Amino acid sequence: MTQTTARIKRKGKDFEIIVDLDKSIAFKKGESSEKDFLEVEVIYSDSKKGFKASDKDLEESFGTKDPEEIAIKIIKEGEILLTQDYRDEEKEKKVKQIVDYIVTHAIDPQTGNPHTPERIKNALEQTHINIKNVPVENQIKEIVEKINKLLPIKLETKRIKIVIPAAYTGKAYGLLSTYKEKEKWLNNGDLEVIVSVPAGTQLFSFYDKLNSLTHGSVITEEVKEEE
Repeated sequence: MTQTTARIKRKGKDFEIIVDLDKSIAFKKGESSEKDFLEVEVIYSDSKKGFKASDKDLEESFGTKDPEEIAIKIIKEGEILLTQDYRDEEKEKKVKQIVDYIVTHAIDPQTGNPHTPERIKNALEQTHINIKNVPVENQIKEIVEKINKLLPIKLETKRIKIVIPAAYTGKAYGLLSTYKEKEKWLNNGDLEVIVSVPAGTQLFSFYDKLNSLTHGSVITEEVKEEE
């Protein structure tokens, strides 16, 4: 459990509370409805000096003196001070997400094979890329362009035509539905589908699962152009 300060400025006055870091962040993000993030049921004007906010200032700024009601407003509308350990942990999580995404969705265009996680992580470190605290999809293109100067890499999606024998369509349909662009049921009961699958490790995993479900009896063909 890590304590930190959350703060807000209202009507020119500072208000601070002492909270549990993880619980308060979860509440602010809407990931938790629990209101037990408040560590000390006191509203401060300066928590480091131990100065409490006056009842008059609380009433004027929040319309209440209730610590829980005020704390909720501070968390939702104010700022939670993040510790360096928390920032480091969040950055490491984001780096892992980016590495996983690239390994799953990208290939080495020279070999057609995915890069290893270690190779991608080393490339990120060597290129000193600024990892932003935004969704991976919003920054992956820029990251891959920078890595590409050091490591041949290409984000790619393979379009594949697959024919599933009638005996295995029930087992395979769930897997196919995740990637399916279109489908056609053939007269003999076989299922023909066109899927789009990221070309990294996800493609290899897809083939492994498909072959396992159908005992290797599928027919596959890469689609070069729209069909």
